[in-house]
Amino acid sequence: MNKKQLKFNSQLIHGGGYKDAFGSANVPIYQTSTFAFESAEEAAKCFADDSDGYIYTRIGNPTITALEKLIAELENGYDGIATSSGMAAVSTIYMALLNSGDHIVSTDAVYGPSRGLMENHFSRFGVQSSYINTTDISNIKKAIRPNTKMLFIETPANPTLDIADIKACAKLAKEKNILLVVDNTFCSPYLQNPLDLGADIVFHSMTKFINGHADIVAGIIIAKEKLIYEKLRAMMIYIGCNMDPHQAYMVLRGVKTLSIRIEKSQDNALKVAKMLENHPKIAWIKYPGLKSHPQYLLASEQMKGSGAIISFGIKGGYESAKTVLNNIKFALLAVSLGGVESLIQHPASMTHAKVSVEAKLKAGITDDLIRYSVGIEDINDIIEDLQNALGKV
Repeated sequence: MNKKQLKFNSQLIHGGGYKDAFGSANVPIYQTSTFAFESAEEAAKCFADDSDGYIYTRIGNPTITALEKLIAELENGYDGIATSSGMAAVSTIYMALLNSGDHIVSTDAVYGPSRGLMENHFSRFGVQSSYINTTDISNIKKAIRPNTKMLFIETPANPTLDIADIKACAKLAKEKNILLVVDNTFCSPYLQNPLDLGADIVFHSMTKFINGHADIVAGIIIAKEKLIYEKLRAMMIYIGCNMDPHQAYMVLRGVKTLSIRIEKSQDNALKVAKMLENHPKIAWIKYPGLKSHPQYLLASEQMKGSGAIISFGIKGGYESAKTVLNNIKFALLAVSLGGVESLIQHPASMTHAKVSVEAKLKAGITDDLIRYSVGIEDINDIIEDLQNALGKV
């Protein structure tokens, strides 16, 4: 069977196109910094980009390439660029595609460090930015300026779970001749494929769902077209934020169970969300799988499932939120998400602590907000733990 015809679950196991010379069932770890050449002519070809050979692991490595090809295949993109972390992917995108005087429009509730990097550091080099609610396409139209070069959205947004219309954003971006970049971390390629909906670039913190075991930090960028890919890869090489071969091996191992893990965790998440929706201590809840979500219909159209992340507000604000966090016994009080284990955190004081109070409130990141990443554990244990903690409020 042609591997390009494989369905998603088969692609996870057999995709990417890697073939080992010795028949290894798994991609080997090429734990080397440099690669020897058989001749001066071969070396010259590699450095002239006239060969697929390897030079130096900062530039490329067979283990890393196998992962890049696989994720690019899953996202239906031209090719992938694996990085040492999700933020390394963000840095590469900003550095490769933005110049002094350029302007970027982004989701107001985007991952805190993605916003902080732009507002606190790229601003020093003359890059301007606007952070808005991207669930309303009219907001985006109003925010675009003559010097806007990039629309950088996160959908679902972290941690508000707001959903942006990727097709509508892509249409507008094409009309304005700007790039559409989508952070697809909350969904993974299993639940959402932004490139198919018109995006130019999609990226992931592979630390989350793609790896799924809370033991690796990693990122990846997938470009739809060759020209953009080449710009991004060249910048990644200069920055030196390449992935380590052992990192790549671990992610290749983790991604094989992506669909199984997400199916279980999102099944658990829907049950947790329904429980919370009816709990007297809960002020509000956002989960794409609930009909009460403001973009429920949009989520059901562009996502293949509701995911495993729930955000909810506790009556009583921050003090009540702290009470819940201090009385959780089963889920881990920790940042990150998308692993086999359930994680709980308070975004306003943790992941988005460096975002200004004014900006947090405008984005809906309130003091009562708790974000819960539902794992694959027994649902009764997850619910009992939450109910016990809520009972202390």
